Amino acid sequence: MADLTALQSIRGLENDTAGPSATTTKDLPNEQAPAKSKTQPKYTHVAAVHPRQRTSCLSHDSEQSPSFLGFRNLMVIVLVVMNLRLVVENFMKYGVLICIRCHDYRRIDVLLSTVLYALVPCHLFVAYIIELGAAQHAKGALGRLKRSDYHPNDDLFQESRSFQATWSTIAWAHGINATFCLLVTTYVVYYHIHHPMIGSICQVHAIVVWLKICSYAFTNRDLRHAYLNPSSATALPGLYSQCPYPRNVTISNLAYFWWAPTLVYQPVYPRSPSIRWSFVAKRLAECFALSMFIWLASAQYAAPVLRNSLDKIKTLDVASIIERLMKLSTISLIIWLAGFFAIFQSALNALAEIMHFGDREFYTDWWNSPSVGNYWRTWNKPVYHFMRRHIYSPLVGRGYSSRFASTMVFLFSGLLHELLVGIPTHNIIGVAFIGMMVQLPMISLTAPLEKMQGINGRVIGNCIFWISFCLVGQPLAALMYFFAWQAKYGSVSRLEKG
Repeated sequence: MADLTALQSIRGLENDTAGPSATTTKDLPNEQAPAKSKTQPKYTHVAAVHPRQRTSCLSHDSEQSPSFLGFRNLMVIVLVVMNLRLVVENFMKYGVLICIRCHDYRRIDVLLSTVLYALVPCHLFVAYIIELGAAQHAKGALGRLKRSDYHPNDDLFQESRSFQATWSTIAWAHGINATFCLLVTTYVVYYHIHHPMIGSICQVHAIVVWLKICSYAFTNRDLRHAYLNPSSATALPGLYSQCPYPRNVTISNLAYFWWAPTLVYQPVYPRSPSIRWSFVAKRLAECFALSMFIWLASAQYAAPVLRNSLDKIKTLDVASIIERLMKLSTISLIIWLAGFFAIFQSALNALAEIMHFGDREFYTDWWNSPSVGNYWRTWNKPVYHFMRRHIYSPLVGRGYSSRFASTMVFLFSGLLHELLVGIPTHNIIGVAFIGMMVQLPMISLTAPLEKMQGINGRVIGNCIFWISFCLVGQPLAALMYFFAWQAKYGSVSRLEKG
């Protein structure tokens, strides 16, 4: 009781000490009221920082794959810095090598290339004349089959023999026409056009027209067979009903195929509704800018590396040749990628937009190819469609193995590559042909990696593809043909004569 009385006395004394000026929080205005203090719990050193089992994010056992965006940014920065260093080093060592008037082209080169460009499409008109005669013959044959005195057994046998004989004549006519088209251009380019770039343009144009003539002949042959045998097992795509044979054999139809960005003939193509001229302008601007970039990169960076490699190749200095290949691989890859984008993304899309051409899958993601075979199926769709439709599938359909059909495809492609590279450089040394044939064992080597379970096989296959593509393929071919050119016309030839 005494303790309680003492405690009350102390509280009263505290209140008296505060004085009349002391106020409670209720008496203070709102803006002067002290903030309520939040009591923080006292930290203890018992937090569980390892509450469960976890794996490292780069481990195969990780539940979620980490993002490598930062490493990608780092690689881009490293590549930019390294190439900027090479740019500075190149200018310090060689100065400005770009010169418009320094190109060794002649007036006769321009004249002959213009004549060839104008004459080569005339072979398409010859193909039209051949098919027009074949269509008239087919109409007459169908009319005879529909006569009232038609005898199924005898007349059908006679018409079948007539069709085979007619097709042989038409095939020979198409073959002579297409071959003459390619041979004339090849002869003129090899013997009379000195500048390799001008010759390459002429040769590419002749090969494209030659392939289009072949596709036009093969496709119309099968359309004619289906026209004469409507009950046969050959089923035509429903799209072709919009322009059935022989209504497709017209000048306008062939002219559209000539300019269409495809090597495979169809009577009808999917069409886009209108032309977006802003889209065309952007694609053409891209094509022009990339063409200028390729020219500058070739003259300023690729040419000095190639010239500095001539003495190493002449003396067969293997270590120096490998070093030059690795140095050339960077600039050749950049030039190739720029050329790929300029042609397949910019030029072909601009042409497709102007022609209302609807199917614009000119390539797919070949850069992710898990095998060499996948790369050849995805990087150049127009050529792939031609090879598959007119070489691979007919051979397999006639009972040949897929391996034999693939060999024939790469044999044919190797010959075309040698014509495309060896003829304009005036050196048929077989490097382009051998390079294409080497793709067959590379395809066999990487095909199992594409089919492996998991991502490891695909990653290994993609690495093999890039190594063969960047270090062995293009740089080596460029060195060989440049050395052959210089040995025939340039510094190596002058050294040997001296």
